Amino acid sequence: MSGIYFHIPFCKQACHYCDFHFSTSLKYKEKFLAALKKEIKMKCSELQTPNFKVQTVYFGGGTPSLLTQKELLGIFDELHNSFDIAGDAEITIEANPDDLSEQKIRELKNTPINRLSIGVQSFFDADLKWMNRAHNAEQAVRSVQRAQDAGFHNISIDLIYGMPTLTNEKWQQNFEKAISLNIQHLSAYCLTVESNTPLAQFIKTGKEKPINDERGAEQFEMLMDFMQENGFSHYEISNFCRDGFYSKHNLGYWFDEHYLGFGPSAHSYNGIARQWNIANNQLYIKALKNGELSFNEEILSQTDKFNEYVMTSLRTMWGIDLEKTKSKFGEKIAEKCKKIAKKHQKEEFFHKIDKNKLILTNKGKLFADQISSDFFIFDEKHDKNATFYKKMAKNQLI
Repeated sequence: MSGIYFHIPFCKQACHYCDFHFSTSLKYKEKFLAALKKEIKMKCSELQTPNFKVQTVYFGGGTPSLLTQKELLGIFDELHNSFDIAGDAEITIEANPDDLSEQKIRELKNTPINRLSIGVQSFFDADLKWMNRAHNAEQAVRSVQRAQDAGFHNISIDLIYGMPTLTNEKWQQNFEKAISLNIQHLSAYCLTVESNTPLAQFIKTGKEKPINDERGAEQFEMLMDFMQENGFSHYEISNFCRDGFYSKHNLGYWFDEHYLGFGPSAHSYNGIARQWNIANNQLYIKALKNGELSFNEEILSQTDKFNEYVMTSLRTMWGIDLEKTKSKFGEKIAEKCKKIAKKHQKEEFFHKIDKNKLILTNKGKLFADQISSDFFIFDEKHDKNATFYKKMAKNQLI
């Protein structure tokens, strides 16, 4: 399975916690769309293999729901001219509740888009104001209901927990409200403080209190228990779904599938190297106007591939596959993984090793990043990422 990702780098306003690449000015939107279509043409051969079909398309950002129906259809026209898109492809767009008027949803329904990921974040106005979101709680509820009324039957919503404004009681009401809306998928993220964001500055200057990690962990445990009781599969640390409603696009990331990224800051992966486009709208547009692609590239070593396999696999309900590890990285490494997991079983971080799978328990999921670091391999002589993995091991990047 191969996927395509579009990064649409525009937002109405800046959320205080967000460190993704975006601009609150739409001044260059028309030139950006022209550049995006040119990038599609220039990369049209990069995923092609015999019997190749694109299985997933994902519009992220930024706020891709700011694009008009005409603009989206223009992208799809270029996409179909350059790639073979599977007839049953999962096609997702991220949308903010304030964008999803009845007319907007009708327009989206008249495009190939068949899955919505709605950035609700909270059903409480106080939380939304604290985050500097553009919508309110009523709009959050109505956006989901309108989408369902229009015939969208694959809807995911995002929630954020761990905020100072979010008590355990309010968090309980948030995820109960989400389930009551009969959604198919839920993504829930613990608030993290990223450098160079307004939130980081507020905490540094004392305007906001530091984030309470213990509260975040407690709220994550509440969520896991509730979602399991209500029939949702906890298939990745931050993701829950009803039967058959996995995010196929994100599964591709976790299962080492190849993908192409279009737009400023978008990433691509071909099994050998990772590429990421320049994170600057004007420079992205200028390069493509000149017929050039402006990106950085990293060739992945075997050490990189193993460490990333550990990080991604342990986050999922399928865990580390020891047979796959043995085949790709060697018997010694597979045995080392098994020994490390057995050590952590004493702490009840891993389920019993069955069918050569190393799978985290709910307790283990609370410490997924730290546990992953125990498996990492460091090759300082040949591995330029050794410092990164050492920091992970010391929990400096969690």
